[in-house]
Amino acid sequence: MGKALYETYPLIKEIFEEGDETLKMPLSKVILEGPDEELTRTSISQPAIYLFSIAIFKLIQKLFPAIQPEFAAGLSLGEYSALAAAGFLDPFEGLKLVAARGSYMSQACERHPGAMAAVLGLSQKEIETLVKESHLPNDLWAANFNAPGQTVISGTKAGVEKGIHLAKEKGAKKAIPLKVHGAFHSGLMRSAQAPLKEKVEAVSLLSGTAKVVMNASAKPFDTPQELKKLMVDQIVMPVRWQESIECLDQNGVDLYLELGCGKTLAGLNKRIGVKGETVSIETPEALEQLENL
Repeated sequence: MGKALYETYPLIKEIFEEGDETLKMPLSKVILEGPDEELTRTSISQPAIYLFSIAIFKLIQKLFPAIQPEFAAGLSLGEYSALAAAGFLDPFEGLKLVAARGSYMSQACERHPGAMAAVLGLSQKEIETLVKESHLPNDLWAANFNAPGQTVISGTKAGVEKGIHLAKEKGAKKAIPLKVHGAFHSGLMRSAQAPLKEKVEAVSLLSGTAKVVMNASAKPFDTPQELKKLMVDQIVMPVRWQESIECLDQNGVDLYLELGCGKTLAGLNKRIGVKGETVSIETPEALEQLENL
């Protein structure tokens, strides 16, 4: 992950090295070399993905100073990258916070094993009804509303199995278990909230330069207190991604930069039907696209 950018731009190497020093661990080695088993552990994947995303953002700032974000948003963990890009979090204070978040969520996964599943072909309302009709208030939750007809459910293994069965009964095109380490964005993450809240409350927020649309509310926050509450609530609440992107679209955003791994968010933007262009940045070749915008 990120090897081409690392080998091409010294700034990426500098940021990776500062990330290693911040966490007192060889995070950059794991980012660049793996192994994949290490990168899939939520306690490692969260700071790794965050650091890579922030490094790309800092590189764009250096190469294209005219590109200044007016809005930012990030899916789940990406919300922290968005807050750093928007100037509300110091990038490396954010890295420490994300590492703590990953650790607390990993511990919650061990205490309360769970599962997640992607459901294709049902609306948000149908998913909410499905969860209610399951009569499993402590076992099944709606976790992500990503795009029209693309949602994720989360909960105990039994709860998610029941959810998959109900989804198929309701006419879902697909209901597929996801390869994840736990039931993220569900009540099974509650044990991570108290320690995360303590860390979030201790963070000194900066003034910020752009508006951040938050996962739990699908709109920009108004006060520092609201921001901190939403950061903590997010791990047990559904990610309202479709509504978040629609908020950006309604505010006239005409260029979306997806920073990090893959093109998942670009695909969701297409499915949602945004009017603006989306560019996914994770390679030197992708960066060249910005020269023509």
